[in-house]
Amino acid sequence: MDEFVTETFARAVAAHTGLDPALLTLSRCSTGKFNTTYFVDGGPHPLVLRIAPPDDRSRYLFYEYRMMKQEPAIHEAVLNRTDTPVPRILALDESGTHLDRDFLLMERLPGTPASEYSGLTRNTFNSVLSRIGECLRQVHAITGERYGYAGPHSPMKPQQDWPSAFRVMWNKLIDDTVRCGGYTDEEGDRMRTLLDTHIARFERDIPASLLHMDIWAQNILIGDDAALTGLVDWDRGLWGDPEIEFAVLDYYGISGPAFWEGYGAPRDTSTDARIRGTFYLLYELQKYILIRRVRGSDPASADGYRRRSLEIASQLAT
Repeated sequence: MDEFVTETFARAVAAHTGLDPALLTLSRCSTGKFNTTYFVDGGPHPLVLRIAPPDDRSRYLFYEYRMMKQEPAIHEAVLNRTDTPVPRILALDESGTHLDRDFLLMERLPGTPASEYSGLTRNTFNSVLSRIGECLRQVHAITGERYGYAGPHSPMKPQQDWPSAFRVMWNKLIDDTVRCGGYTDEEGDRMRTLLDTHIARFERDIPASLLHMDIWAQNILIGDDAALTGLVDWDRGLWGDPEIEFAVLDYYGISGPAFWEGYGAPRDTSTDARIRGTFYLLYELQKYILIRRVRGSDPASADGYRRRSLEIASQLAT
């Protein structure tokens, strides 16, 4: 890393810790796709510096824009009300005084991302998945008064019920997909109509549960004793139906039998739940159309997600 950049980042850390910036060393974290993350050493405790991407709405999904703003409150709630291992956040800096972007400074948890953990056996990973299930059961018990993305980044107006919130979320995601050229106007309208046709299946009495929405191998930390030491990157969190969380876990291969053993509650397998789950899977898949097309400069991959999404949607339309 360039010496001037290193000094600038070190001074930003020092501004919130009182540490001598000359004693700090920063090294780039190899995981993480959205923010730029550095490990900070040289103080009494290892820290993490997470720097938000450039402030350009056109490159992000509606809920991604400045989503870092909601992390401190989420971390505080999880730390205070569960035994889920999450890092303590020391500072969220939105001032622009030290860096030209927002940044978070937090403690660094021990452990290695599951994606980089060598020698991880199936039995060991099952034990980790069971623990993740326990943690998410506790997290889902944290409830709010409004549904949707209700954080201070304000990507939508929070709603009083989940069907209304999911309709807003779905339509905003379709808007993003059409805007970037991932869907034609006709395809976007077809997707909007599809949810309207099935919206009654979402109408049931559920609390607004806190959801992580991004648990995959890179966000799971495992210690030397092969135990779960951290669940990180809560910036995509929202308040709503845990079933949408389960769809993300399905997509990343997290929701196997060991997870459910830890979660300790049965999964709804009704026809309505299956159809809701298909919409929730589509909500996860469709985000990659913009991500691959705009940020990844990979239109072929984006079109693959488009074709898969339209194929799944066609099955719901029959």
